[in-house]
Amino acid sequence: MPRLFPSFFRLELSRKSFPGTLPGPMRKVTLGLIGGGTVGGGVYQAIKRNGSLMASRLGVKLHIAKVAVRKLKKARAVHIPKPLLTSNWSEVATDPKIDLVVELMGGVKTARQVVRLALENGKSVITANKALLAAHGEELFTIAEQNGVNLYYEASVGGGIPIIKVLREALIGNRIKSLHGIMNGTCNYILTRMCQGESNFDAVLSDAQKLGYAEADPTLDIGGFDAAHKTGILASLAYGFWVNEKDVYVEGIEGITGMDIQFAAQLGYTIKLLGVVKQPAPVNRPKKKANGFAPIQTAVYPALIPKDHVLANINDVFNAVFVRSDIVGDTLYCGHGAGQDATASAVLSDIADAALDLKIGTQNRIPAFVPHERDGAVCPMDDIVSQYYVRLSVIDKPGVFARIAKILADAKIGISSIIQPEGHEGNSVPVILMLHDAPNREMQAALKKIAKLPAVKGKPAMIRVEQFD
Repeated sequence: MPRLFPSFFRLELSRKSFPGTLPGPMRKVTLGLIGGGTVGGGVYQAIKRNGSLMASRLGVKLHIAKVAVRKLKKARAVHIPKPLLTSNWSEVATDPKIDLVVELMGGVKTARQVVRLALENGKSVITANKALLAAHGEELFTIAEQNGVNLYYEASVGGGIPIIKVLREALIGNRIKSLHGIMNGTCNYILTRMCQGESNFDAVLSDAQKLGYAEADPTLDIGGFDAAHKTGILASLAYGFWVNEKDVYVEGIEGITGMDIQFAAQLGYTIKLLGVVKQPAPVNRPKKKANGFAPIQTAVYPALIPKDHVLANINDVFNAVFVRSDIVGDTLYCGHGAGQDATASAVLSDIADAALDLKIGTQNRIPAFVPHERDGAVCPMDDIVSQYYVRLSVIDKPGVFARIAKILADAKIGISSIIQPEGHEGNSVPVILMLHDAPNREMQAALKKIAKLPAVKGKPAMIRVEQFD
């Protein structure tokens, strides 16, 4: 095929017709990392591995200038050259040559000082610190706005799942109707193993610790507090007002037994630790305020969920967030929720966003948090309506069921089904009740009365049921 134009003519035509399309000098963005442990080392390693790939995609070259660590001579899984290391984090937060500060140290008190100092020195900050944001997020977002910079926090929730970006950007045109999340890999691993027949909670927890899925002190995980931090952050983004961490109701999985797993399966359910964010059911929904906003539910608790629901099949250490919104409908986001690589991937996403913002001359193209519903409020847990699974240990003798049923009837709580399995030996037998919708306040009061019956042995076990209606 003949050439219609000489090459020099085509080049000159492109220059005149499409000014600015030829590549210019690549912008360099200088990073300061604070924290060189599991996550910090993972981020350093990931940038060294894929930094050139990111540069080709962004048109921005990433340069790590300093890495602040607690102990300079500590052995690390990821090698960081000594000239980059410093034990003075304020040196990183205030260095005028550093464009972005990446806070990966963990904890709250010192991390808050680090982030504040960096923001006040005109530097945008990237953090993976969910506990910090749960406790001080509103304050830090305000400081960022006052200083014309930004705070990026994709890695704070869901590890490698881009759920923050989804709520801030992809679903920005949707009203969020509800959000259910499996947001702690340790708990999900334990419950998965128990569903597979390993009924001893302590034994499964011990295995999780040996595999590195659970800490030596697992309270933050199995107590539900880690998931509560994440749930509060997602609730704030979804509904437009900052949810105080004290307003997130929390129950852990310590009380779940192999018997509960077994009976749930017989009834067509599995048990997951869920972070739940939604407006309460219409049965007992609080009246809307003058601005039309009804208080929301923000809670973490183990729940029975139908076996055919997509969240029932999220197993082992995987996390998932199920979002229901008014335009797109139901969407699911699933992936590794923790670990070096998953967290590093989310941090790299934030670094890319921050680098692009610097490239185009802004540091708050998409604000970290926009309080668009300033009069929002959290509904007290006592007013939340749920269905319930209740397990009792009772002496098998005439009249016991009648007394239990009367207490529930007086509280206007209906019974949908009763299971009394055969073949149990001893002075007491298990009884499983599935109960209709009732407010938490009435349910708790009824259970206290039932526990006082002479024929009822031990504390009743109660687990909420989520139907995703």
